[in-house]
Amino acid sequence: MQKRPNAATFKGSPLTLVGPQLKPGDKAPDFVCLTGGLEKVTLANTPAKARLFSVVPSLDTPVCSIQTKKFNDALGALKDKVACYTVSLDLPFAQKRFCGSENITTMQTLSDVHNHSFGEHYGTLIEGLPLPLLSRAVFVVDKDGKIAYAQYVPEVASEPNYDAALAAVKAVAG
Repeated sequence: MQKRPNAATFKGSPLTLVGPQLKPGDKAPDFVCLTGGLEKVTLANTPAKARLFSVVPSLDTPVCSIQTKKFNDALGALKDKVACYTVSLDLPFAQKRFCGSENITTMQTLSDVHNHSFGEHYGTLIEGLPLPLLSRAVFVVDKDGKIAYAQYVPEVASEPNYDAALAAVKAVAG
């Protein structure tokens, strides 16, 4: 498995990310994640339309919570034109609790705790921590399964570029 040393930082400390650095035009890799109901979801199980994958270390942290809420609010207007996901290594039960308590209705949660395949295939799995976490990133995948937008947030404690991600998802949503 490819490793990318110094691919991101956390409060200035360098991190190694496992997996490739995806870019627009790449075929979106497959993965197996779990829903709040413990159903397995793969890329093929997601609707063949614009998809936004908002990747966060843990929903129980302030920046991850803000990121999920901002995308939830901003993407609600697109209704059925886009499928929106928050991906983390939180347990599905914790994700479900968070969404219920924070009234998250647009973003669906996907837990990569099953086998870390999202993190490994999308290049967001952080290596060397006492417990596995994903690095902050945003991916937009078009209806044909191609990456239309990819942002690996350089500093994990920082928020992503919401405007660029939303512009990309609106462009592929039509």
